[in-house]
Amino acid sequence: MKKKVTKILFLLFGLLIIVEIYLRCYWGFCDTVLMKEDPDFEYIAQPNQNRFRFRHHIYYNSYSMRSPEIKSNTVKILGLGDSVLNGGTLTDQDSIATTILSSELSEKLKEEIQVLNISAGSWGPDNLMSYIKKHGTFDAKIAFLVVSSHDAHDNMNFQKTVDSHVSFPSRQYKFACVELLHRYIFPRFFTEKNETNQDLGINKNTANFNTGFEDLNRYFSGQNIYFFVYLHPDRYEIQNGYYNHQGKEIIEFCKDHNIDIILGINYLNVNSYRDIIHLNELGQKKMAASLYDKLLELLNK
Repeated sequence: MKKKVTKILFLLFGLLIIVEIYLRCYWGFCDTVLMKEDPDFEYIAQPNQNRFRFRHHIYYNSYSMRSPEIKSNTVKILGLGDSVLNGGTLTDQDSIATTILSSELSEKLKEEIQVLNISAGSWGPDNLMSYIKKHGTFDAKIAFLVVSSHDAHDNMNFQKTVDSHVSFPSRQYKFACVELLHRYIFPRFFTEKNETNQDLGINKNTANFNTGFEDLNRYFSGQNIYFFVYLHPDRYEIQNGYYNHQGKEIIEFCKDHNIDIILGINYLNVNSYRDIIHLNELGQKKMAASLYDKLLELLNK
């Protein structure tokens, strides 16, 4: 009996090792994107990360951009946004809109164009303004802001997020099996249903219109950098065929301040999404295509 129990324990231990190796090597567990707190804009990805996660390659440069390192001899465009522009770990580095735009614009113009991806999950325009104040414009000629309707009232509150939310860790799990259970399986069964949308970054109910819209417009105007907005619709807005009241606030703001705005609702469909708000690879391609003509026009001026 004792030998039988020992044999079973050895088999279970061996199975656990196999699962651990499989999760690490095939799915990239224990190699997640790490975050850090920031006194100016709440939080951001830690710099200089090269990750393999869920079969996708994710790269962050020394400025915590989801972009290659900045080169001195390139034409630069600032892409500003939240998790929609960022793409997250479910989108490969080569499939995010900024990578696609960098490649296609460079090929078209026969010079290297870097469309920089300055973004983090649930960031609003005020987060982005604080980032620009801290790091500058990197000699960019153009800047565009990717926002969704909920960003109209998404104001920084500096509530602790890093290491308080499973999607914002500052360090790797030591064991892949533990990460699978703690980050993905347990929350699915033990998290209140009304809390799950926090992962999407769409629960924004503050009263004031985000000051970052006006601050970014004023700042870029003062720097002689052309600035425009891309308004990303969520899946419900696509299905309804119109933006909600917060989206209309953003459209009205751009109209009042003479800011060009591209309406993503005219380019996307329900097949472009992997959840309520985030784009799949097809959606990233469509977003890139909707930005391409405007950027090419501006670069040719």
